[in-house]
Amino acid sequence: MSFAKDPVTLKIILIGDSGVGKSSVMSRYVNHSFTNMYRATIGTDFLSKTVTIDKDTITLQIWDTAGTERFQSLGPLLYRGAHCCMLVFDVTSKASFSALDVWRKEFLFQAEPQDPDDFPFIVVGNKTDLSDREVSRGKALQWCEEIGAEYFEGSAKEDLDIEKPFLRAALSGLRQYKKHTLENTGHFQITCKQPRETRNTCEC
Repeated sequence: MSFAKDPVTLKIILIGDSGVGKSSVMSRYVNHSFTNMYRATIGTDFLSKTVTIDKDTITLQIWDTAGTERFQSLGPLLYRGAHCCMLVFDVTSKASFSALDVWRKEFLFQAEPQDPDDFPFIVVGNKTDLSDREVSRGKALQWCEEIGAEYFEGSAKEDLDIEKPFLRAALSGLRQYKKHTLENTGHFQITCKQPRETRNTCEC
């Protein structure tokens, strides 16, 4: 008799400077939509999508965080419990790329993952459809290699290569989930021993 696996829920966090297109990237992936009407995220936004990976049914809870300092106090509440973090920047903005190192360190500080050195980061360069590029693919790849992250780039506006980083985030998050679930629930062995028989040696 076979039993269906329980669906797994993974928390995926998108962080990066304001205006890099985090909301657009998320909306393009989940809703297959894009709008030119820019609206700054107030605090957080949240969407979910169900995917199948390695025969596992995965519900992705994707959190789009505000990229402004006045909302960074929400970090501990938002970041903790995340299974993967997506660092998003604008390829036409050197400043947004340089800020990723600060965002990454802030995430690790606020999220307090069990194994910071092994926590999965996915870096996404958005707006590749624009011609005034300031951050080369090679430069982004070099930095990702230094921090042990995977790099993807594309365009939410033109729907170019937006699905790939989310699928990779889901796979990396699933590995993280299984690893720590196993550590927390799979390494305990309960044994029961009968108490040894004792004699009454009292000479009262």
